[in-house]
Amino acid sequence: MEIFEFFFFIFAKLKYLNMSLQQELMVKMKEAMKLKDTVALESLRAIKSEILLAQTKGGASSEITKEDEIKLLQKLVKQRKDSASIYKEQGREDLAAPELAQVEIIAQFLPEQMSEEALKKVIAEIMEKVGAVSMKDMGKVMGMASKQLAGKADGKAISTMVKQLLE
Repeated sequence: MEIFEFFFFIFAKLKYLNMSLQQELMVKMKEAMKLKDTVALESLRAIKSEILLAQTKGGASSEITKEDEIKLLQKLVKQRKDSASIYKEQGREDLAAPELAQVEIIAQFLPEQMSEEALKKVIAEIMEKVGAVSMKDMGKVMGMASKQLAGKADGKAISTMVKQLLE
């Protein structure tokens, strides 16, 4: 049974490989409706809503770029993580759990995140290229790292790693 599940997973990933984010969202929304998965449906609708807002922003009805989609998805994940942490601070696990569940659903559409070791290596290379040696150089390193690692690593993870390496 495990081999079947593995091949099903691979097939499902290949099926979505050539789809745009909006097409993939529509397929996932239909699946969520059939399964009556309210958390998934709410998450998917939030993504769709943000995409529509981005497309119609400024009166222009145009397609958004892949980079813009990634930024949008990262923003949605960050919002939900922040909400969940606030709920946890207030002792409201009942409200934090759905937020974290939405994070998992939205994160499916993001590219795979870099490991800590890979992130450290890339940031060390950037620091060498820029000639960064102290915390005064953090702005230069963060600027390059944010551009180079967009979508591959969380901004907070990048910032933390830069601070560790500069100290």
